[in-house]
Amino acid sequence: MASGWQLFLESFWPIVWGGVSGTIPLALASFAIGLVLALGVALARLSRNRVLSGAARFYVSVIRGTPLLVQLFVIFYGLPAVGLVIDPWPSAIVAFSLNVGGYAAEVIRAAILSVPKGQWEAGYTIGMSHTTTLRRIILPQAARVSVPPLSNTFISLVKDTSLASLILVTELFRVAQQIAAFSQEFMLLYLEAALVYWLVCLALSSGQGALERRLDRYVAH
Repeated sequence: MASGWQLFLESFWPIVWGGVSGTIPLALASFAIGLVLALGVALARLSRNRVLSGAARFYVSVIRGTPLLVQLFVIFYGLPAVGLVIDPWPSAIVAFSLNVGGYAAEVIRAAILSVPKGQWEAGYTIGMSHTTTLRRIILPQAARVSVPPLSNTFISLVKDTSLASLILVTELFRVAQQIAAFSQEFMLLYLEAALVYWLVCLALSSGQGALERRLDRYVAH
């Protein structure tokens, strides 16, 4: 028991540092790129251009209909078969960004559609173009509506980054695996990794709640 507790304490900060230096940057970079992609896909889905809308719908269908692990393996292990070799970190970012883009696109599209049509008409009445109305009136309102589901998407992404360990990306779970392989205390180290993920997600959920309460102050009830 004493040696197990000592191993727990000695490995705790290396695992936390794996999260700080690997998991969080990977999640942030992928989420930021994924959001930009999601906005473009959502707007394409709402476009009257059937080709553009169809392509966006196909992308969303593929991303939502296939496992993230398969997407990750196709990019890292599959693309070299056609001459495109991508290092582990960029591969993980590409895979996670594409995955976030597919899921977040539907969130953003639904948020845009939730804005009353009268808001569009108000913009047109004062002489705004379609693009200006979207940028200055519709998107700010849609952003507030999309905060809760997008926050949940980010929290899920933080946990999903553990899959990057399968392509040798050094992040939280990879560090736990390395320590477990050396100490042979697999149960202890994997439970410790689960604890750190849980603490990170608790902190993110708390931040999400604070952000939602702040945004709610600007909404009339």
